[in-house]
Amino acid sequence: MVNSLVYILIFPGFLFLGIAGMFFEYIDRKLYAKFQNRVGPPWFQPFADFVKLLAKENIIPEKAERKMFQVLPFFAMAAIVTSFMYVPVWGTHALFSFNGDVIVVLYLLSIPTLTFFLAGYSSQSLFSMIGAVRTLTQFFAYEVPLFLTILSAALLAGTWSLSEMSVFYNQHHWLWLANLLGFGISIIALLGKLEKVPFDIPEAETEVVGGTFTEYSGKLLAFFRMTIDIEVVVCSALLAAVFLPFGMNLHPAIGFVLFILKVLSVVVLLSLMRSVFARLRIDQMVNFCWKYIAPLSFLQLIINIILRGTIK
Repeated sequence: MVNSLVYILIFPGFLFLGIAGMFFEYIDRKLYAKFQNRVGPPWFQPFADFVKLLAKENIIPEKAERKMFQVLPFFAMAAIVTSFMYVPVWGTHALFSFNGDVIVVLYLLSIPTLTFFLAGYSSQSLFSMIGAVRTLTQFFAYEVPLFLTILSAALLAGTWSLSEMSVFYNQHHWLWLANLLGFGISIIALLGKLEKVPFDIPEAETEVVGGTFTEYSGKLLAFFRMTIDIEVVVCSALLAAVFLPFGMNLHPAIGFVLFILKVLSVVVLLSLMRSVFARLRIDQMVNFCWKYIAPLSFLQLIINIILRGTIK
């Protein structure tokens, strides 16, 4: 019981993910600024923003559905923290693992996006509801390619467990190269999931103020923002475990350092891509996902099916 509480609250749970999320938010914002020839924020800015919001009052709109409006940030955070328990961090085996956990992780990672939609809808604000509709529209565009690429890697490994996938790819080192197409597709889909440029359509401040979170303030907004920071870490860790599985059978300390470096490499790629592209319209985003990256994800699936037939 005590160990479980330590895992959930301290490491690799809420405390670790909160600190890591703020650290990688700083890296992302600093890189984004450097790519645009700006100075960028100081290292403590994400923490200062979080503390400032905690000190502010929670203002709930008069027409909002109060109970849902208040509980959604914590529900989103609980889902994202839980999903991390099934992702290998310092070795080939996750803290908790079973055959089928990859499906559970993908399901849990979908919950925050759905809570964002419900948050905008429950606010009963025009800007929030427009942002909520855009969030849900994007969800149906990027989710299929993202799921297909991860499940393609699972199919090639012959298992639905992230830990067993790590073991498989560490035993068959060259096969991770077969998933490079899927890795590229996942990075693009992840930009949509995290609502980063060019897919930051739901919270486009020049169009819908703050989108889904327009009516949120104080502690509730602080926890939503922390959830997004943690989501960056968990999604990057998932991509690292699936598509960059090398070095996971070494000493746990070395494995943890490699884990941080691999997550950092994904964050750098995300920062680079959002520095290069301009924001798309929602119809352009949907068309791009279904016309290009969805067919490419099916191609990755076919490649892995063929390769699976050659493995003895």
